[in-house]
Amino acid sequence: MHVDHLLRLDRLDLSLVWGDESLLGQEIAGVTATDLEDPERFLQPGEVVLSGLVWWTPDGAPAKTDHFVSALRRAGAVALLAGEETHGHVPRELADVCRTHRVALIAVPPHTSFRAITEAVYLRQWGELSRHPTGHHALPENVRLELDRALESGATTGELLDRAFAHLGSPACHLLTAGGRTVTRTGAAAELTARAAVDALRGGQGTTLRVEAESTDFDTWYLHLPEEGQVPPRVLQEISELLGRHRRRLDRHRAARGPAAARLVEAIGALRVDTDHLRGALASCGLGGRTAYTVVVASLEPNGDAGADGVAALTEALGHLRSVAFAVAPCAGDEVAAVLAHETDTTEETAADTADATRDRLREVWPLVQACRPESTWQAGISAPVATPAGLNTALKQARYALAAARTATRPAPRVAGLRDLDGLALLLGGIPDAVREVYRETVLGPLLNGGRLGAMLLDTLEVFLGHDCSWTRTAEALHIHVNTVHYRVERIETLTGRDLSRLDDRVDLSAALLCR
Repeated sequence: MHVDHLLRLDRLDLSLVWGDESLLGQEIAGVTATDLEDPERFLQPGEVVLSGLVWWTPDGAPAKTDHFVSALRRAGAVALLAGEETHGHVPRELADVCRTHRVALIAVPPHTSFRAITEAVYLRQWGELSRHPTGHHALPENVRLELDRALESGATTGELLDRAFAHLGSPACHLLTAGGRTVTRTGAAAELTARAAVDALRGGQGTTLRVEAESTDFDTWYLHLPEEGQVPPRVLQEISELLGRHRRRLDRHRAARGPAAARLVEAIGALRVDTDHLRGALASCGLGGRTAYTVVVASLEPNGDAGADGVAALTEALGHLRSVAFAVAPCAGDEVAAVLAHETDTTEETAADTADATRDRLREVWPLVQACRPESTWQAGISAPVATPAGLNTALKQARYALAAARTATRPAPRVAGLRDLDGLALLLGGIPDAVREVYRETVLGPLLNGGRLGAMLLDTLEVFLGHDCSWTRTAEALHIHVNTVHYRVERIETLTGRDLSRLDDRVDLSAALLCR
């Protein structure tokens, strides 16, 4: 277990006061709680130290703080977890001294007990030990050192996987996500479709091992070897741990890019479009200077945490697209939005084809990603392509309209809907804001909606009559009434609504109003 694991445990609600990447990546060997002014003789290397800061006072000498933290440093402690209950906060002076001595400092809120932290550490360590059966080979020392150096030097995921399995004869191995995306694979591993990858993970064949990281249901990594017994279990576990450290680094880098993506999504949704600001926001996300852009807006229900689950789900789905750069961030309400940048020819036809190909590919992988959380309902709208940053505001509106149409359609709609999918009146009306739909419904059908039992009966008759192509006979049969009664009710509907059901445009008005209910 590493120091940054503690920060990722939501139930502990810890917050980082100071600590860089190298310090947060240190492994935790144990836990000691102390408020002694000089705890050095009671500490072991690799421990995190829990302190309620009883020894610290606002008017105390700075030397006392320096003495305490330097003792942690000499003893090899990997982090100081300072409780906020005694003083209501973590003193700035303590943070400055921890920075000087390079000891990671983490704040513990009053509602989190030291016991909960201790249990979290030792339960995690017990779980890791249980996955290390004895009697198996481990990675040779020279291989471990080589992999550590490669990790520290910024090797790619593919390079780490190849190096890790090279001394084992480079067996076939895939690094897959829960949604069926191949992150990377060794040279001997066959290329898998997304569906085949999911089947491999769930089929029970070969060897599959989860890479432990603070991932979501949608983007968890798995090592999968098609053949069993090629790699000793403990060696495979150590490779998994290496990839887990690498994954945590990638997650931190992705989180660092989150604010830029949020600014981009905010910029494309602004009431007044600032083209220069948009160009700058695109450039900060690495999306500047492209020939075409599309916008995707997705809704995950229940979304849990739009900042984690929704973004992770959409990021995973978009990760299946080849040669497409994108930025994802939370949007309004339960929505998340993505800006996709394409390199295409400048013709409108080619740009449209690119957007259609993107939509079709997302439709293929959408069920696989959603299956990672079967209880969720997840849909998306995708815009038409735009050639310049100035068109992104319009593209966002289009994507939201397509999403709203898919969510409110009375008949089954595609999970990923584009503007070309709005091929019926119901889907077209579905994208109209609820407030507008309500006003239109009340304007056209108000006398029937507010007409009590008689109005409800006339609404039912109108719906059946329109549904049977205004056939008097079939309407009478469907409602089990006389044809004359149908004539009487239709006349009452026409009188109350001011519409003539023999006219096509009036029939369309009434049909649209019924669809807005």
